[in-house]
Amino acid sequence: MIPQENMIFGADPWWVVLIKVVVVFVAVLLWIIFNVWFERRIIAKMQNRIGPIMNGPLGLPQTIAEGVKLLFKEDFRPARTDKLVFNLAPMLIAIAAFSSWAVIPFGGEVTIFGRTTRLQITDLPVSVLLVLAIASIGVYGVVLAGWASNGTYSLLGSMRATAQLISYEVAMGLSLVAVFMYAGSMSTSQIVAAQMQNLDFFGFETFFPSHYWLLLLPSFVTYFISMFGETNRLPFDMAECESELVSGHITDYSGFRYAMFYLAEYINLLTVSAVCTTLFLGGYSAPWPFNMIAGGALSNGWWGLLWFVLKAQFLVFSFTWVRGAVPRVRYDQLMDLGWKVLIPINLVWILFLAVMRGGIANGWFANPAMRVIVGVIVVALLAYALWPRKKEAEPDDADDEVFDAFADGYPVPPMPGQKLAAYAGIVASEPAPPSRAPSGGDSSGPDSGKSIKGVL
Repeated sequence: MIPQENMIFGADPWWVVLIKVVVVFVAVLLWIIFNVWFERRIIAKMQNRIGPIMNGPLGLPQTIAEGVKLLFKEDFRPARTDKLVFNLAPMLIAIAAFSSWAVIPFGGEVTIFGRTTRLQITDLPVSVLLVLAIASIGVYGVVLAGWASNGTYSLLGSMRATAQLISYEVAMGLSLVAVFMYAGSMSTSQIVAAQMQNLDFFGFETFFPSHYWLLLLPSFVTYFISMFGETNRLPFDMAECESELVSGHITDYSGFRYAMFYLAEYINLLTVSAVCTTLFLGGYSAPWPFNMIAGGALSNGWWGLLWFVLKAQFLVFSFTWVRGAVPRVRYDQLMDLGWKVLIPINLVWILFLAVMRGGIANGWFANPAMRVIVGVIVVALLAYALWPRKKEAEPDDADDEVFDAFADGYPVPPMPGQKLAAYAGIVASEPAPPSRAPSGGDSSGPDSGKSIKGVL
């Protein structure tokens, strides 16, 4: 357990708290405006396009122009929608997106107008659980938007979002258990303080900071993947994928209410990046080798704000990179990854960490032979998990199966080995044997060995 040294939360006068709230609110809004421009420019470079360049220098005011356009755009509500819930949904998701920033630490202790305070609005013993609870409330905004719209596409999008967000919240919550075990606290400021200590490797203290992305790599990978599922971002944007559901739960929204959904998406993107920075990347602490300069002075004061912004922006860049490079997955693949891969791996990983932490605390691994045995077991488990397996051959029973594409009233393409009923007696399953061409004739006629299937 990290001792609560210099914990001054709750001792700030009201005007200091008000300054913090206003500054965080404005800073997050400006950061979101920059990230929209940043994402478009990065994707444009990846796709060999120019991107926004017309409005202002380098196209920076493009996002502001679009925001102003949405404010003055006609905002209508379709008929037969629930007026109260239809208006409540975007407000709910936007408020939930901003609320998590109350417990995010931007830096250490600083002096503002002669008052010593922290670059954090407040902190709680269970701050991380508060962030998860607020994220769960944001799900209701998506669900209510699809239900209140009274439309097929919107309802399907909200149902997809519900199953997806619940699934990946479980995986995300399990990935944080390892952080709680190592830090001994659920307070965001104390988790950052725990990561500022030097890395201790089986009793040997190093000069590297003990950032949890390395110590708890499986948990970090799980959280990183879950971020895409929680924010409905490619390749997991099933709730609003335009190729299937037009725009999903926001199909019937326009104007300012649509702008609130659009804003909340980018705020959530930045929020999960900030939480990941706090829990796994050391928060506002300086990375190696800057943590070795002047006895770690670059992690104190206003310097911490610089490191926090750089780390969070790097994660935003990773979101943009994945969006421009990874195609959308199928919905069954999305759910299988959450329930059959991420959750079981995290459960095994938590059990392994509990045994290791208990063994170290009780001196089980003081004997070198025990360390060798544990190392052999870990290597064997990794080899078993990563060893390539032969893919089972598919049965050939379906080679003669006749497939009716319109059996359910909707055209479905045949699977490999199946033949459409209309061509069951026409298309050959194997190439026809080559026929003998007439002497001196052309061998490229219709009987030159090509079956109808080969021609098609």
